[in-house]
Amino acid sequence: MKGQIVKVISNDYTVKYEKGKVVCKARGVFRNKNITPLAGDYCLFDEENKLITEILDRKNELKRPPVSNIDYAIIVMSTVEPDFSSVLLDKMIDIIEFNNIKPIICISKSDLLLTDKIKEYVDYYKKIGYVVLFNTEIDILLSVIEGKTVILTGQSGAGKSSLLNRIDSSLNLKTDEISMALGRGKHTTRSIEFYEINNSLIADTPGFSSLNFDDLTKEDIRDNFIEFNEYRNECKYSDCMHIKEDECEVKRRLGKDILEERYNNYIDFIKEKENGSISINFKQKR
Repeated sequence: MKGQIVKVISNDYTVKYEKGKVVCKARGVFRNKNITPLAGDYCLFDEENKLITEILDRKNELKRPPVSNIDYAIIVMSTVEPDFSSVLLDKMIDIIEFNNIKPIICISKSDLLLTDKIKEYVDYYKKIGYVVLFNTEIDILLSVIEGKTVILTGQSGAGKSSLLNRIDSSLNLKTDEISMALGRGKHTTRSIEFYEINNSLIADTPGFSSLNFDDLTKEDIRDNFIEFNEYRNECKYSDCMHIKEDECEVKRRLGKDILEERYNNYIDFIKEKENGSISINFKQKR
């Protein structure tokens, strides 16, 4: 029988299939082959014994959060508590693009704070081709993700569970206040579960406090700054990293077609990779 894993709690895997849902265990052979079933996996399972027997090929996967076969990642960014960070956002976009997932940027808590700088970022991300919405624009969001497998991701406390409650109030997911001692949200999502909403599968995911570029090369980081690719053929060198090279079209476009703050984030990411992928602290502001 074929199905899709839609919930993972410890070693219990809820599989959605044509007859409904069933909670399964995974074959011990997966452990020997270093295969971990993920939420989002398509699988074959033994209906009678409630046992997953095979994990089918994945089109993509993320380690953090541990999910697979994702069409869209909704990056929830709050304007305050925790503060908006272009560093965090650009890093997440880069990693999501690398994994062949389409990012959607969702701005939360704009009723509490919406600075001109945040507006500038919103306008820029739209200009270079990203879908950018506020968390009040639910109908638009649902039309974009209809029929897709989607995750919500972002910093703890940014409002991922709150956004899901806006999308479907019947979920009544637990949300929590910001930890004042730590300056970040308390982790309220303890498992990975996809909810069936408007013909889509949508998962809230545990928040995080750091990310790194372990799986990416410097060239990967560069190539997933999508606006740079528009000008690469105009650079003097075909392998231009847009840093120290002369006659670099990307550098010539700074302040005009390319946002300088985003370019500065790119430079920091390359330095981070060269220094051993040390994770950033998301209290940092830009």
